[in-house]
Amino acid sequence: MSEGPVNTAPIKWAQRSDSLYVTISLPDVSEENIKLSDDGLHFRGKSGGKDYAVDAIFFKSVDSKGSTYKVMKRSVQMVIMKKEGDEGEDEEFWPRLLKDKSLEKNHVSIDWDRYVDEDEEDDAGAFDTSGLEGGQGMGGMEDMMGGMGGMGGMGGMGGMGGMGGMGGMDMESLMKNMGDMGGIDGGEAGKEPDSDDDDVDDMPDLENIE
Repeated sequence: MSEGPVNTAPIKWAQRSDSLYVTISLPDVSEENIKLSDDGLHFRGKSGGKDYAVDAIFFKSVDSKGSTYKVMKRSVQMVIMKKEGDEGEDEEFWPRLLKDKSLEKNHVSIDWDRYVDEDEEDDAGAFDTSGLEGGQGMGGMEDMMGGMGGMGGMGGMGGMGGMGGMGGMDMESLMKNMGDMGGIDGGEAGKEPDSDDDDVDDMPDLENIE
């Protein structure tokens, strides 16, 4: 990133009792550097030929390992999981996003498209994160997602298709083996059963019947 004046990136946010949806409202972000800790967010990037940055401490701790983000055409969007409270402590809505009231007042706004009142959360449901598919993990999430990518190796289970190899078994040999076991004659395997002609041959000629 070039040296020069650095602007504070504008942020929008909404929340559920267990998560935050944070949007850095900058289009065509490049040279981005995004780091999330359990305490705050660090962002550096370029947009419209200008440098932008955010160094913010959240109102409460979050779970950086369970969070993810994605750089999109018009913004950088992230879903950040709130850290679970002590056992028996209910998850709750935060009164604001940041500890720094001044920074929040000047550079943070409500994402009204995703906003819900606390008592409406059950009806609204969780955030729609379909647009973040393929996004980057934050904190330890990268390692976990990378490992999950490795799970793609489970595609190797397609190797079970190799069981189709049973079809590759010599059916004639199989039938012969069955014949050796007192079953079907392997030499006759695959042939259609004889008709009733054999039974006809055993019947007496009609002209010999008195």
